[in-house]
Amino acid sequence: MAESDKQAGITKTRQALLRSLPGVDRVLEIAKTDSDFTGIPRSVLIAAARLVIETRRQMILNEKLKIPEETVTDSDFLAQIKASATAAMKPNLTRVINATGIVVHTNLGRSLLADAALDHIRTVAGRYSNLEFNLAEGRRGSRYTVVEDLICELTGAESAMVVNNNAAAVLLSLDTIARNKEVIVSRGELVEIGGSFRIPDVMAKSGAILKEVGTTNRTHLNDYQRAISDQTGLLLKVHSSNFALVGFTASVSLKEMVELGARHGLPVMEDLGSGTLIDFSKYGLMKEPLVSESVAAGVDIITFSGDKLLGGPQAGIIVGTKLIVDKIKLNPLTRALRIDKLTLAGLESTLRLYRDEAKAIQSIPTLRMLSCSLAEIHKKARRLKGMILRLKDTRIDAEVADLPSKAGGGALPLLDLPSKCVAVRINGISVDALETHMREHHPPVIGRIVDDKFIMDMRTVLNDELPEITAALQTCLKEAQ
Repeated sequence: MAESDKQAGITKTRQALLRSLPGVDRVLEIAKTDSDFTGIPRSVLIAAARLVIETRRQMILNEKLKIPEETVTDSDFLAQIKASATAAMKPNLTRVINATGIVVHTNLGRSLLADAALDHIRTVAGRYSNLEFNLAEGRRGSRYTVVEDLICELTGAESAMVVNNNAAAVLLSLDTIARNKEVIVSRGELVEIGGSFRIPDVMAKSGAILKEVGTTNRTHLNDYQRAISDQTGLLLKVHSSNFALVGFTASVSLKEMVELGARHGLPVMEDLGSGTLIDFSKYGLMKEPLVSESVAAGVDIITFSGDKLLGGPQAGIIVGTKLIVDKIKLNPLTRALRIDKLTLAGLESTLRLYRDEAKAIQSIPTLRMLSCSLAEIHKKARRLKGMILRLKDTRIDAEVADLPSKAGGGALPLLDLPSKCVAVRINGISVDALETHMREHHPPVIGRIVDDKFIMDMRTVLNDELPEITAALQTCLKEAQ
């Protein structure tokens, strides 16, 4: 057969395949007779049908199907459409098993909430609440009163308020205090706070004018002193919670900065980033500045995160003098940056736990994971290893490994937390393929690859997740047979 005749035959075959594709209306009629489609909205079925038909059309046009090929049956299309519709009905936001060892994992939802916070959120979400209603006086109230007294009690501050995250807290404070004025800050504290958002960018958006002093590694008090002018509106200190400078370094203490501000009649602001209410050094961790210490030092305005080391929902907390906080509350941006009732409910319950430090350590997952003993983690690792070996599959190898965990969330950057991990290899399956399978399982298991092994850090794995991890590995073994 001549080549031209062969190509003509293929073209006719492709045209026949294209003509054989069912229309969306036909697929919908067939679906009515299949009980598996019961309960799936018509809009979802239409979208799934169009996707499957168009995918098939493109495969034919792009010569990705072998020729000749039998016409695809209605049942084949229904199976594909069913799979597509089922996937579309699943929530996009889903829980995962965090086996990375990063406690406050920014990409995996940051801090887990305490049971008390979850219970309170459910109660408030499912019923009306006194969000902005003063029950004592029977009139409109302020949502900030829900947590203001608690925050002041725990930090010693005169006044407090909350917005939707710490970047918003910094933006709102700068906009209120220093719009069109110079803000003096050390060059070594001009941090990037995640997602490519940088302190200079936030400052520019607030209308404040950045005035850098010192060098990357060393800034002295007289650097600030020389920079003060009639245009100065604020002295700003940014805690390097997500990085550390070591070696030949120098910085100005809060006490010195507050005294300098007082001499010149300038307010002092501190962005703590991952602020904390307890002294982690008591639990064998690195010392982080306490919010209460900054308040006691006389700082006028302090901002920090509600999640991260605090272990609550994402929020930006502002504490400081009543005079300045009251001004911030009146800023029109406040309404745009305010938090909703669910965040308030979670934050309030989390803060209440801090009234009893021992209870907070045990009840708030972030604190519990950070302070968890190595013996307890090792016990969990041995348990998972045993469950894996009881699968009795000679292809799988599991061992307990010593690898460090991280606090995460830009907190405690120099801290390596000793931990126990379960390292897995499966003969006949590459570690990349294993990682992909675990990530695509339901629920997804997110680990890491080290030395050609799939690593699961037990610090961040919950006890009731061990059977799910074992099931994911068992499914992988079955699919590889």
